Amino acid sequence: MSSKRQIPAFETIRRLLNKSPAERMDAIKATVRHALIRIGIVPEIGPRRFRRLMVNNTALVSPHLRTAALIAHDRYIHELLSDPLYEDKRRLLPFGFKVYSQNDEDGIIQEIFARIGHGSRIFVEFGVETGLENNTLKLLLEGWSGLWLEGSERDVKQINTKFSDVIAQGRLQVRNAFIDRDNLNGLIGQFHQGEIDLISIDVDGNDIHFLEALEVVSPRVIIIEYNGKFPPPMSIAQTYNAAHRWRGTDYGGSSLAAITRIAERKGYALVGCNITGVNAFFVRSDLLGDKFCPPYTAENHYQRPRYFLTPTFVAGHDPDWGSYTTI
Repeated sequence: MSSKRQIPAFETIRRLLNKSPAERMDAIKATVRHALIRIGIVPEIGPRRFRRLMVNNTALVSPHLRTAALIAHDRYIHELLSDPLYEDKRRLLPFGFKVYSQNDEDGIIQEIFARIGHGSRIFVEFGVETGLENNTLKLLLEGWSGLWLEGSERDVKQINTKFSDVIAQGRLQVRNAFIDRDNLNGLIGQFHQGEIDLISIDVDGNDIHFLEALEVVSPRVIIIEYNGKFPPPMSIAQTYNAAHRWRGTDYGGSSLAAITRIAERKGYALVGCNITGVNAFFVRSDLLGDKFCPPYTAENHYQRPRYFLTPTFVAGHDPDWGSYTTI
């Protein structure tokens, strides 16, 4: 065993970020080269030969790079969750995992309902794309029913084909609609009114304004995307624009503190965020008890952006839909 001192991942990342862009890239290349040598994928070679090997054997090396990235992902999360902060079992982050969600949301949703129990088992979700990666597909598989709203006509056509079985059963309603503050309640109200179990809002911009406008249903749990670039106590929101489309930049959405303020006014408490710093989870205040970790503030539950983790959140092969039987 090597006698060299093992440097924790956080310290390694800190050192990397202190380097210039060129030094950073060289350090990343060196790390990859040493990792592949250590696990026996490539022989003990220098940087120049390694570059040639990568260029000439991309198809051979790429799967191994992917494997190395997945292993690094698991180690990073294990180290992150070893922080004493997460010894409080009321915190949700350690329960996260992916089935069909983009990141670890499926596991957090499962844990929340394990604590508060199920009610109607009805969901509503905005922005589901093709339906194969979202926050409610796992619930649909588990027998829930609900409504998907999606602005892309092409994606809705794919959903209608792929999920024709549950649509025919009446368990899934799908509507092609570009949502705004004025039509939100009407679109949902055609299918659901009053208490439902869950609503998930992910529209890359106007999320907070839709939360504020929501009246037709009273979800027990709310999942909403926040812009993790803006940590507490920053309380800012993108100015409402009905025609907004996300440009793929850091402009858009709202800070966690701003969303928490609006949610509190509507009777909800922040109980956690997911590990990539994308989604926040709110539970209706009358359901809290002592099941979650106070204080229910942005400062206590904020997770910074870790978007680099998303490509390495995998759950088996590529997602698909078909008939399953519960045993």
